[in-house]
Amino acid sequence: MGRLSVLKTVFAVSALVALGACGSGRGLLQPATDRPETSSPNIGSRTEGESTIWDIFRPRNTETNVAVNKYLWSASLEVLNFLPVQSVDPFTGVIVTGYGTPPGGGRAYRATILIDDPALDARSLNVALLTQSGPANAATVRAVEDAILSRARQLRIADNKL
Repeated sequence: MGRLSVLKTVFAVSALVALGACGSGRGLLQPATDRPETSSPNIGSRTEGESTIWDIFRPRNTETNVAVNKYLWSASLEVLNFLPVQSVDPFTGVIVTGYGTPPGGGRAYRATILIDDPALDARSLNVALLTQSGPANAATVRAVEDAILSRARQLRIADNKL
């Protein structure tokens, strides 16, 4: 047997051992007495919450709950309506806008809004404003956050759910 042949054999045996150790968490050298009596060792051995490749073919629950405050969401879109919306994701609570100039203003802004809680609360709202020269100053960000929160409260009062 040549040296190359020995290396191929060692590699093949190593690959088989590694492959055999994958999956069920059992090694190749485990005694046969500890194995389940079924013909396939993985059938029926899944724990609850564990997924397999076959889960992609199962029907999914289409009724998902959006964990975003609807008043903050609507108020954010209303207050920043002068900015072109680039993407929105109500499931994660992210609104990304392009650059736009506010009415009566001379500087263009771009905003990213994150609403990460269903509560109508200041901690649920995160606003990041950018100008073309960098981040906007903190006072401007605070003014936009306050305007969004005020409008969200107005929407909630108008909805008679206060």
